[in-house]
Amino acid sequence: MTTSLRDTQTRHSANLPGWSPSPATRYETVATSTDPFVTEGGATIADVTLAYETWGRLNGARDNVVLVFHALTGDAHAASHPDIPDDRAGWWEPLLGSGAPIDTDRHFVICANALGSCYGSTGPSTTAPDGGHWGLRFPALTVRDLVAANLRLLDRLGIKRLHCVIGGSLGGMQTVELAAMAPERVDRAVVVVASGRFHAQGIAYNELQRRAIMLDPVWENGEYDTQPERGIALARMVGMLTFQSDESMTLRFGRHEEARYHGDNWPEFQGRYDIEGYLQYQGDKLSSRFDAHAYLYLSRVMDSHDIGRNRGGLIEAARGISAETLLIGVRTDILFPPEHVLDLANAITTTGGHATYWELNSPHGHDAFLKEFDRLDTVLRAGIGTVAAASIPCLSGELAGEVAAD
Repeated sequence: MTTSLRDTQTRHSANLPGWSPSPATRYETVATSTDPFVTEGGATIADVTLAYETWGRLNGARDNVVLVFHALTGDAHAASHPDIPDDRAGWWEPLLGSGAPIDTDRHFVICANALGSCYGSTGPSTTAPDGGHWGLRFPALTVRDLVAANLRLLDRLGIKRLHCVIGGSLGGMQTVELAAMAPERVDRAVVVVASGRFHAQGIAYNELQRRAIMLDPVWENGEYDTQPERGIALARMVGMLTFQSDESMTLRFGRHEEARYHGDNWPEFQGRYDIEGYLQYQGDKLSSRFDAHAYLYLSRVMDSHDIGRNRGGLIEAARGISAETLLIGVRTDILFPPEHVLDLANAITTTGGHATYWELNSPHGHDAFLKEFDRLDTVLRAGIGTVAAASIPCLSGELAGEVAAD
């Protein structure tokens, strides 16, 4: 049952003053007590709702659907809706819309807030069946669980096959997992700054962020009444180190000692470099818009990512991917090093699949997929199928050890 009722929003959204849903948000119940959601770990969730938005129109054959997955702290609002006055810009605004790479004149586009998030979908910050908040009682989740929830949403909407699935970071993990889990439902896949399995250093970075939250004095073993703002802010500051690179931070901040941001929560210690103020600003901003429980759960979801788990390893899992797949790495990405993205392309091609690897020569690290919109435009059009792939400087995944400069 689809609804846009305010009571549904209240039930399935955390109290976050720094975030509000778009008027275009809809809510779909994808699991009930008679048809519960069972996680990969075997836990049962009797009531699951996903918040989602759509753009464009579904054609008569129902074969023009593009499914978009968001990143860790993203929401369903990938782009604004022209028919809604003053609708806020989305996180992939330049890439989704009329005439854009994800072209709403040609495609029916869907983006759902992830299971476990705090932007309208069921998760640890929402209401449990007993009327209390789920909190740490919420079951552990994996990337496969997030994908399974989206497949249920597609079923409810009567969509059996996707023209393309696309996402970056955690969204890229879901993209390749969907291609492996349900190959019969995917024609094309565009995996942006993500690999076939998360690496040890990435898990280590995530653990530091989780501990920052759990050491906040107001954490109260997860039973907090007030958001542990300092903990989640510090977690975000650590996260920013993985999203950017030395090159980008040097270009933007250098050794400038005059900080442009002076947050009240961060007393100075012998002055404040500009980069310190920037990290503090990013931390404060996230603490007002993203729930701590959701951050813990979704960072752990990232750690779970391994398409080869219980499938005989990466190569055997890649053998089942039949979608025409484009994989995009970034030269300076430390969260998803480009060689790991290329490994996935190689795994797909060596098992008989079709994969193309393209590397963005950007100083902006992992964040490049949310910044380098002009430079990503043509390659995304090729991956989605709106222009011929031959028109971009792509590299076959079979050519290990080489990269294509943009």
